[in-house]
Amino acid sequence: MKQEAPAPSDQSAKRWWTLPVASLAQLMVVLDATIVNIALPSAQQDLGMTDADRHWVITAYALAFGGLLLVGGRVCGALGHRRAFTIGLVGFALASALGGAAGDAGTLFAARAGQGVFAALLAPAALSLLILTFTDARERGRAFGVFAGVGAGGAALGVVTGGLLTEYADWRWCLYLNIPMAAIALIGVPMILRDRPSGDLRDLDVPGVLLSTAGLVALVYGFTRAEPHGWDDPRVLALLIGGVLLLALFVLVEAKSPKALLPLHILAHKARGTAFVSVCVMFIAMFGFYLFVSYYTQTILGYSPVKAGMTLLVNAVSTSVGAMLIAGKLHRKVSANVLIAGSLLSAAAGMVILTQLEVDSSNVFWVHLTPSMILTGVGLGTLLAAATNMATAQLDHTEAGVASAAYNTVQQVGAAFGTALLNSLATGVTTAYLKDHGNRPEALNAGTVHGYTVALWVAFGVLVCGALAVGLFAKGGGRASRAEGEAVPETSGASS
Repeated sequence: MKQEAPAPSDQSAKRWWTLPVASLAQLMVVLDATIVNIALPSAQQDLGMTDADRHWVITAYALAFGGLLLVGGRVCGALGHRRAFTIGLVGFALASALGGAAGDAGTLFAARAGQGVFAALLAPAALSLLILTFTDARERGRAFGVFAGVGAGGAALGVVTGGLLTEYADWRWCLYLNIPMAAIALIGVPMILRDRPSGDLRDLDVPGVLLSTAGLVALVYGFTRAEPHGWDDPRVLALLIGGVLLLALFVLVEAKSPKALLPLHILAHKARGTAFVSVCVMFIAMFGFYLFVSYYTQTILGYSPVKAGMTLLVNAVSTSVGAMLIAGKLHRKVSANVLIAGSLLSAAAGMVILTQLEVDSSNVFWVHLTPSMILTGVGLGTLLAAATNMATAQLDHTEAGVASAAYNTVQQVGAAFGTALLNSLATGVTTAYLKDHGNRPEALNAGTVHGYTVALWVAFGVLVCGALAVGLFAKGGGRASRAEGEAVPETSGASS
């Protein structure tokens, strides 16, 4: 029997507290995907990590987070999203404290995996709370704009924060920072509307859990190992092929399961499918973009880690503008598909600007970096606000958690694939360039920049193809896509 949503008057006193609390949790989760990148050399030296093992500081978090998201979404529903959110906050803070106090590499790796486990619970719970709280179309657009702006800007902000903390404090504060953030969010939890559990873990789809977790872990790990070992490495190929086969088997199992971990109609929904594809495309391009900007500014321009991170602040601010202002103003006036296609093209234009870089380019910050940061940031923020709304449309409280988890999973897979693909492509192009031009210092810099620009052209092509695909969907049902993107969930499990 469907549960009635509380009247708007019952929600009005508390509902807007949900937005800053959920956004803070989302920021914490996204920050930790990038904040340790710049701190990694200091942590490696301090804990005596080998070059072969240091990647586990990044990989442990990515594997646990990406691999367990679908399970986390189902657990959220079974526990109740507010309760799951609270458990996620406490667990994430404890894992962060363990990592910050780590006296050896193994402890740090375990702590990062623990962060990923609780992030897989926290991320879908945060988005689900917004879905259940904001049922009015206008308020949904505003809330998702803020939430997307905070989340999207967090990736760039993580690089900035990591550089500042590493240079002026200690690398351990990249982890300790989560403790006060979680504490502030926990203070706000009592102001979030309660929701009722919508399932039972005794009915958990165990085959679906095992297949989805194994498949996603294999894919993400395969992507992380592709760049250093090559796409033709037997172990990489085994991981990628195995991951695809496991996920294909997962789909077959879910189609027949009465208690499916991921009901397939959630993916088959046209608007939701468009949102998932567009977000995956954007993350493929943008995470490689962030990596290249960080490398280019430090290795070619000679920026310090802090200055390199500060360059990305332009992107973070532009992302917030795109999510909160542009998407917020246009989401009720423009078809969601058109808004998403325009966002992908904006990011593509930003990529093109950086493809014009040469090793001796002058006035790089103002002529190349700043306009590129603005266009990619506006595109990313606008897309995420629109896609978050589309991806969570027409859901009741029983599906909010798993749909939120699927949305976050698409982001994680896209980011892992994009980083591996574009970085390995850039490295391969640079290696080929040096074979033709020798290993002189000037050739090394020129080859590095050439590798970046070729990879950015590929990212441009990915974004344009994504925009064309979304445009074709819009041509087939522009008005429908707008309605689906703004649809209000029929029911909600929230209660005061």
